[in-house]
Amino acid sequence: MTLLLLLLGFALLAAGGDRLVRGAVGVARRLGMPSWLVGVTLVGFGTSLPELLTAVMAALAGAPGLAVGNVVGASVANLLLILGATAATAAVVVGRAAWRRDVAALGLAALVAAALALWGQVGRPLGALLVLLLAGLVAVMARGGGAGEAEDGERPALGPSLLWLVVGVGLTLLGARLVVRSAVAIAQGLGVSDAVIGLTVVAVGTTLPELVTCVMAARKGHAEVAWGNIVGSNLFNVLGILGVAALVQPFTVPPEIARLDAWVLVAATALVAALARSGTGLGRREGAALAALYLGYLGVLAAGASVPAPFLRSD
Repeated sequence: MTLLLLLLGFALLAAGGDRLVRGAVGVARRLGMPSWLVGVTLVGFGTSLPELLTAVMAALAGAPGLAVGNVVGASVANLLLILGATAATAAVVVGRAAWRRDVAALGLAALVAAALALWGQVGRPLGALLVLLLAGLVAVMARGGGAGEAEDGERPALGPSLLWLVVGVGLTLLGARLVVRSAVAIAQGLGVSDAVIGLTVVAVGTTLPELVTCVMAARKGHAEVAWGNIVGSNLFNVLGILGVAALVQPFTVPPEIARLDAWVLVAATALVAALARSGTGLGRREGAALAALYLGYLGVLAAGASVPAPFLRSD
């Protein structure tokens, strides 16, 4: 029964994320926002709503490992699994201006995640600082140019788009509750830490909206929306979700995140930055390599490997 509830939660997260993105894009087009800004803000943040709700509920449920593991695991999945699947569908080419702007933001988010893992304690003042940093960073990125021109073409009515937004929020809220409760129960039953469950099962489940959105955007020839979705999602994951979760309920980062997973996020960010700078973009070969690396990462987690990290804090 618990497994069925977990699968139902994932289904609701995917359906809610799809409706939410549909509404967000509709609102953006109605307001004449450029596609890059839509990808980073409304789509990127919108598809990360399942992670936000899951992390907040996990923190309130006294499972900080699930909350932090979900955020870090989802960020790694965005860079390796989702970007890999997107590149396997259609080449993702990042311009020089976009590379400088976006890679700097991604690198900052990865380093912040590693710093939080080493620090260990995330209280309300630090949570507020993370949220303010996110707001300032997005403002600087949007003002810095490279956003492109606003989308032309049909602009949907505002009312139905707002309705999809509301429906998406409701579905993701219900799905997040089911996923957290089921995942915690499964972890306790198997004797597996909630951090590992968050890094694997929950992280993959809550990134389904990003996966669907990015692949569909690439197939329709809007790779810039897919790339912006990944950038915005990772920024929101580390700065927004952990910040909000800490404001709701201060938490401690599990030490296993500092041993391996935070450094995997840093390494994945550096790898994607190097591939994106090549000028030829990320094609099928690069996409397959990224996806293979993600499967290897899951294998390490499943095997219970523990890799010591430099400057690891001691509890």
